[in-house]
Amino acid sequence: MAHEQFQSCIDECNACADACDHCAAACLSEQDVKAMARCIKLDMDCAQICRLAAAYMARGSEFAGMVCNACAEICDACGEECGQHQMEHCQRCAQACRRCAEECRRMASGAMPGGAKGAGAMAAGHA
Repeated sequence: MAHEQFQSCIDECNACADACDHCAAACLSEQDVKAMARCIKLDMDCAQICRLAAAYMARGSEFAGMVCNACAEICDACGEECGQHQMEHCQRCAQACRRCAEECRRMASGAMPGGAKGAGAMAAGHA
């Protein structure tokens, strides 16, 4: 079953979404919230695409590879932004984003038949 084949990627997507939710909430408690605006926005985008990617993989969607490619791109952006901040929650989020992006690219590059395989070829060019 698809969800078993991609379980490590599903797990990384869910862990990243949780880390992004935690980071966004913690950023809202920082003294200069305005300086954290891009971080918070990317955290929200990343959490949402991670959960979407996990759902596509869990149900074996033919578009899972395409969604995972998009997820990897957003994880890269979020991880880069969070990595610029020294707060522990941002650093943990950046690490989770990097792991998720790597897993999503791996999943998409060899992944599923049909629509996802073509998307996987695109991911190989980004790696």
